[in-house]
Amino acid sequence: MTTTATAPTRDLAIAATGLRKAYGEKTVLDGIDLAVPAGTVFSLLGPNGAGKTTAVQILSTLIGADGGDVRVAGYDLATQAHAVRAAIGVTGQFSAVDNLITGEENMLLMADLHHLGRREGRRITAELLAAFDLVEAAGKPASTYSGGMRRRLDIAMTLVGGPRVIFLDEPTTGLDPRSRHGMWRIIRDLVADGVTVFLTTQYLDEADELADRIAVLDGGRLVAQGTAEELKRLVPGGHVRLRFTDPAAYGSAAAALREASRDDASLTLRIPSDGGQRQLRAVLDWLDTAGVEADELTVHTPDLDDVFFALTASPTSPASPSAPAAPAAGADSKETVR
Repeated sequence: MTTTATAPTRDLAIAATGLRKAYGEKTVLDGIDLAVPAGTVFSLLGPNGAGKTTAVQILSTLIGADGGDVRVAGYDLATQAHAVRAAIGVTGQFSAVDNLITGEENMLLMADLHHLGRREGRRITAELLAAFDLVEAAGKPASTYSGGMRRRLDIAMTLVGGPRVIFLDEPTTGLDPRSRHGMWRIIRDLVADGVTVFLTTQYLDEADELADRIAVLDGGRLVAQGTAEELKRLVPGGHVRLRFTDPAAYGSAAAALREASRDDASLTLRIPSDGGQRQLRAVLDWLDTAGVEADELTVHTPDLDDVFFALTASPTSPASPSAPAAPAAGADSKETVR
C-alpha cells in the first residue's frame, strides 16, 4: 500500500516521543523525547558514546529505531521516510566531498542526485558557491581545499535540495577559530532563512552561542533540556571571590563577611552569589564602607561547562541531575576586577 504524505505541521520541525534504540543488550537511546520548533537551532550535547550520532542517524532515516513516535518536517518517520528525506539535509562528522573532482563538480553531482534539470542545477550551484565564498576555488580539486573550505562546500552540497531541516553532526570539529566563527555565521544565516538546524557538538561554547534550546544526553537518556540560561540555573556554585595580599585586611573581611567561605592559605573569600549586578554592587559598597581593599575580585557564574560536568557521569567523579557536582576550585574565570 502506498503511503500518502500529509502536509507538514508548522509548529515543530522535529517531534519525538519515547525514541529507543539498542544494539544487542546495549541500550543506546532509552526512550528520549524531543521537541524542536521550526526555524531554530537545537543542540544535542553529551559525552562520547552518549547516543548523539545514533539520534541523528535515526532522525535522518539512516538507521531504524526500535521504538517511539517520530515526526520530522511534519512527516511520520516510520511511514513517510521518503518525504522526510526530501525535506532534510545531513552533514555528518566526516565530509561527503569527493576529493578527486572540483568543488563545482561536487555541487553539480549533488544537483543530479536531486534530479534537478541542467539549467536549474547550474543556477543553484552558482548561487550556493557565491553564498559560501567558494567562487574562486570552484574550479579547483576539492583535495586542495582547507578544512574550513571543505566544511563550507559540504554544507553547500547539503543545501542543493532546499532542505527545511538540516542535521549538523559536529560540523566544526578540527576547524581553526576563524573557520569555526565562519561556520557559526553560516548557521545563523540558515536559521534567518527559516531553516531548522539540529546541531551536535563537542564545543560547549558553540552550543551556548548558537542554540535556542539545548538537550543534554547521557547514557542514552536526556538528563536536562532548556535554554542555555535555564540549564545554567540548574547548577549551583555562583560566587564572588575576593583575594587579599594583606593578612590584616583579609582578617577584617573574613570577620565581617561570615557567610563567606575562607581559604586562609591563599587569603581568599568566596561569597555565594548569582552574579547579578545588585549583589556585586553590595559587595563593592561593603568594601568601600569598611575601608577594606581586595587585591582581586572575581565573579563566577555557572556556564555550560559546569552544566555538562554536573549532569553527565564520569568514571572518576560520578554525578547526577539531582545532585550536581560543584564547580572545581579555581574555576573563577568569568570576570575579574582588580
